[in-house]
Amino acid sequence: MNGGSKSKPGPAAAAADGLSVVVPIYNEASNLPALHERLAGFAERLARERRIAAEIIYVNDGSRDNTVEVVRQLPAGNFGVQLISLSRNFGKEAALLAGLDHARHGAVLFMDGDGQHPPELADKLVALWRDEGYDVVYTAKASRANESASRRLAIRFFYRLLNWGVRNPIPEDASDFRLLSPRAVSALKQLPERNRFFKGLSSWIGFRQMRVPYEPAQRTHGRSKWNLRASVGLSIEGITAFSTAPLRLASLLGVALSVTALFFGGWIIFETLFYGKDVAGYPSIIVGIMVIGGVQLLMIGIMGEYIAKILSELKGRPVYFIAEHEIREGAAAAKRDPREAAE
Repeated sequence: MNGGSKSKPGPAAAAADGLSVVVPIYNEASNLPALHERLAGFAERLARERRIAAEIIYVNDGSRDNTVEVVRQLPAGNFGVQLISLSRNFGKEAALLAGLDHARHGAVLFMDGDGQHPPELADKLVALWRDEGYDVVYTAKASRANESASRRLAIRFFYRLLNWGVRNPIPEDASDFRLLSPRAVSALKQLPERNRFFKGLSSWIGFRQMRVPYEPAQRTHGRSKWNLRASVGLSIEGITAFSTAPLRLASLLGVALSVTALFFGGWIIFETLFYGKDVAGYPSIIVGIMVIGGVQLLMIGIMGEYIAKILSELKGRPVYFIAEHEIREGAAAAKRDPREAAE
């Protein structure tokens, strides 16, 4: 038996044991100083209480205000800070992927940059990962009582449609505020699709997962960038990426219309032969044409969404481009690494 002292883990082992915090930002200059102060406290607690190295990755998704300048002035403290500026606004899903691709530590924590995801809750996520062995720890809204009835109904319908007939349902009301263990991160990086729906992908990879209810904090500055158009667009992306329910509904609707037409035609023949009633021509023809035409256009639109996703995947375009990449290690001078190639 060798009685020599154990060697200390090298840089690679330390990086695998650390945590990267990915924060996509878009026009969040007014929120960043307060958020960074809270994240700095979280990183300091990780280092002090758990000996976990941390870094914060801000992914600027084409902001039009002075977000980049504000990030450059944020103190690095005893943790690393990365600034990734995309060449334009590619959307939140692309920003999350950019942060994932450039994370230097094994585990990754994703959270929004508007301050509504409380960094203090991240301590609980880390505890579930390190102490209880969960690979995906995600947060979900504890209640939607303060939202309108129409919004609650729309969200419920979205998840019912999204999870209809799928083997691995996506958790309802789950947010992007979640922590992934090193092996969950490795699995997520192996997924090659470009039309990404992060909530669905992190659920699809499996492993041990835990739900943590939370109440989003109120925004202290500015207004939410999510409007009805953005919400509908993300819903369509999620459904077409993870569910064939619309195509199945189209098939069922076609069967229902065919059966209805068969019975209606039979009833007309029965009334004509046995009761001698005249068949109304013009109104029934017009209504029939409008109904069938509308349904056909709807089905063509649904198939078009899926075909567009196939075309996008076949083109193989990069999900994002990086205009500028900066890394700051503690109090060291910032090292600038401009990049114009696709990552």
